[in-house]
Parts: sequence; structure tokens; C-alpha cells
Amino acid sequence: MADVKKIATRESYGNALKELGETHADLVVLDADLAGATKTGIFKKAFPDRHFDCGIAEANMVNVAAGLSTMGLVPFAATFAMFAAGRAYEQVRNTIGYPHLNVKIGATHGGISVGEDGASHQCCEDFALMRTIPGMTVMSPADDVEARKMVKAAYEMEGPVYMRFGRAAVPVIHDEDYEFQIGKGEVLTDGTDVAIIANGLLVAEALEAAETLAQAGISARVINMATIKPLDEELVLKAAKECGKIITCEEHNVLGGLGEAVCGVLAEQCPTPVRRIGVNDEFGHSGPAGALLKQFGLCADHIVEVARDFVGK
Repeated sequence: MADVKKIATRESYGNALKELGETHADLVVLDADLAGATKTGIFKKAFPDRHFDCGIAEANMVNVAAGLSTMGLVPFAATFAMFAAGRAYEQVRNTIGYPHLNVKIGATHGGISVGEDGASHQCCEDFALMRTIPGMTVMSPADDVEARKMVKAAYEMEGPVYMRFGRAAVPVIHDEDYEFQIGKGEVLTDGTDVAIIANGLLVAEALEAAETLAQAGISARVINMATIKPLDEELVLKAAKECGKIITCEEHNVLGGLGEAVCGVLAEQCPTPVRRIGVNDEFGHSGPAGALLKQFGLCADHIVEVARDFVGK
């Protein structure tokens, strides 16, 4: 995938907000002193009177967004995932989740790929935290195209949404005609030996792994599961019945995220062997994003290793 165009999904987030802002006057954007990093600065440049910098006060920003939503506006509140899901959790739960307000949270810099910022900023718990809030939609796009279409879909739906975007540039795997639907997974490659269900930057890694596995005679079905909640249970069950083995891949703790969501569905409806690839209940540390992803097994080589062992058994 060396020749494939790469774009960071945080960049996609900023561009999507600007595009939506051109046709939707009710869209407003809030940030917590990070507009340059979260890329909401793109929207701010185009619509300075509809962008509000709340300073380094994420909990307050969430409350302001909640208030704006009750006045008929559609607020997108942005900051790093560690602060959106972690520092402001109580406000997200009580002020947005409980009254089921129409607030969209754009959380950037999620996962280990934050890199040199280290463990304090490498949020690998956000899927778990946001999944536990009743009525909260939780999503993580695979690339630029999906990220932009996801933001549009979030604007169009009623209710709270949490979207995680990445710092690192990732391959663009979708064409512009791709149709994104909240709550629907996407089969990228067909296969019968094992199904690899991934989201975020690990979708591209899963596709690369599938190519390598094919050379070894292993047929892998790659599924992009951008929506973690609500999960596409029908697609998960179909993969379980037709492949018999499932591997989940996410840039998140193996506890509480995509892997556990998939396991929950299978345990109740179709018991199936599962291997979870993610951060193994540990903190990250500072280092180059690419090196960290390999160290933590969040890469194509490790997916291949797990799949070969899994299918062999």
C-alpha cells in the first residue's frame, strides 16, 4: 500500500465540517484550545462566528454544546479522545447522554498512534466508556472518505454521537461513491477460513494481512466495522456461520471495545471461536507511531501471525 494516498482522518473531520457548514447554518463547532490539532480550525477559518474556543475546559465545552443543542443548533464538540471521553465523561453522560441531546463529539488523537505524546494522551479506553452510555452512537472510520461521510451521517441523525478520528495518516481505501450507513458493516474481501473484523486504521492493516494470508492458502474475509455501537449484528453472525472463526482488530484496549461487542453477540446467539487483537490491558508509552503500532501488535504482520495460528488449530 506504499503508493496509496494517505490522509489523517482528523483532517477529514475538519474538511467535512467546513463542507457541511456551507449548506447548514445551524451547525456550530466547539473546541478546547486545540483547533489546529483537531483540524476544526478549517471550519473556523470559513465560519469564525460559528466556531467557539472554550479553552482548556473540556467539561465546560460539553455543557455549552448541550445548551446550544436545546436551542435548535447542531453542535460538534472537538478535542483529543483522552479529554472528550475521559476528562469530560461525567458531563457527556449526564448532560448529553441522559437527556439524549443532539450533540456530536469529534474526538481526535485516539489510540496508540498518538505516538510521542505518550500514555497520558494515548486513549485506548474511549470506545468502552462511550459504549456504556445509553443511546450513544460510537464510530471510528477507516479512512478519509468514510470519515467525511460519517460526519455527514452524524449531522443527519438525531441524538448523541461519538466519533474517533486519528492523528496519523492512513491509506484511502474507499472510492468517493462509497455509501456509509450508521450501524452497517462492510465486507471488503470475501473469504471462508476466517473473518477479520476491524475498524479505524486497522482496516488497512487487515486488508494487507488478507493479501499475505491468501498467498499461504488462507481465505480471509475482511469486514470494516466502523460503527461499534450499534453493532451490525447480522453481519457478525453471518461471518461466524460462514467462516467459523473470527479475529477482531482495534486500536483500543481489548477490554470494552469492538472485540467485546462482537463476543457479546456471538456468546448469546452463535458461540464462535474469537481472537481479539488490540492493546492488551496496558498503557502505551512515548515513541514513533509506526514503531508503537508494531510493538503492540496493531499491524498486518501480527494479524497474519494470529490468523495462521488460529486457522491451523
